[in-house]
Amino acid sequence: MASTSKEPQEVPPASASSSAAAASTSSSHCDEPSIEDIQKEIEGLKKKIAEERQKLCDKSTAQVAEGLEPVTGLNIKVRRSLKGHNAKVLCLDWCSDKRHLVSSSQDGKLIVWDAFSTNKEHAVTMPTTWVMACAYGPSGNVVACGGLDNKVTVYPLTLDEDVAARKKTVGTHTSYMSCCLFPGSDNQVLTGSGDATCALWDVESGQVLQSFHGHSADVMSVDLAPGPNPNTFVSGSCDKLAFVWDMRTGNYVQYFEGHESDINAVKFHPSGDAIGTGSDDATCRLFDLRADREVAKYQKESILFGVNAVDFSTSGRILFAGYNDYAVNLWDTLKTHRIAMLYGHENRVSSLKCSPDGTAIATGSWDYSLKIWA
Repeated sequence: MASTSKEPQEVPPASASSSAAAASTSSSHCDEPSIEDIQKEIEGLKKKIAEERQKLCDKSTAQVAEGLEPVTGLNIKVRRSLKGHNAKVLCLDWCSDKRHLVSSSQDGKLIVWDAFSTNKEHAVTMPTTWVMACAYGPSGNVVACGGLDNKVTVYPLTLDEDVAARKKTVGTHTSYMSCCLFPGSDNQVLTGSGDATCALWDVESGQVLQSFHGHSADVMSVDLAPGPNPNTFVSGSCDKLAFVWDMRTGNYVQYFEGHESDINAVKFHPSGDAIGTGSDDATCRLFDLRADREVAKYQKESILFGVNAVDFSTSGRILFAGYNDYAVNLWDTLKTHRIAMLYGHENRVSSLKCSPDGTAIATGSWDYSLKIWA
């Protein structure tokens, strides 16, 4: 009996040492929290932030705007139809002279129009058929474009010779180029791409001046902040987020979440203090940079289709949005209700831009046409 009772007593030291070793390894594991723990902590912090924000949210935008006069007396009609593309129109941009437009289409053509006379002033055949993005330079003498060729190409617009012969390939992404713009001068071009990045290129040298990493899915739209120093821009992406970036550092300053599907369009409010977004979730939203949150949501139960393009009137009171159900809806930015609907296109509205002087809006559609409304 005694021998059997002694045997177990001799065993513990070994098991003690092994348990000590186990304890030390487990303690080292405890020092490094698991990904699940970190994710839980992040969720907890997000909840706290949301609660703190909710405390500050005393009134909705619509409540604040109750006393304002409604927008009335709009008589917006199609004033011009621009026909000439042989496939879906994917993008358009106004020239700073308020008269000319550039549009790009799936037929591989880039057309520069006179919106008053509806004449075509330039037609350039592109190396790729799906030209997703086009933009006018601030001087009105160059246009940039790109698409499924992953490149951004700049064309000088001169009447004396063939435009295509003088084209300059500025940069190449690792996926398609979805959007582009000139930030303040003809010497630089800012692009957004399906590789989830944005990039600022030097037109002359083709160098990347700054690249912007942060999105986790295709960047669909970019817009420059209004004002004299264009160092801020916003991007919208298929990761359902809108990021506000500082061009000088390449880092994002803010991001906005809330959409339930891809963000297809982003636009700064003319005040520079808010951004409008349009998404596949059939809503437009207004995010305020100072409040760091969504302040308005533009939706109706009857609207089921996604938004492809958004822009503000010059005052910022009206938000224009182009939808996949062929309509353009006008929203009262402050009262958050729909003011009017514009019907004229026979297929989805792919792009929409307010003219620089605010007197007209141009829309491009998959029905191969562009329309000027005023």
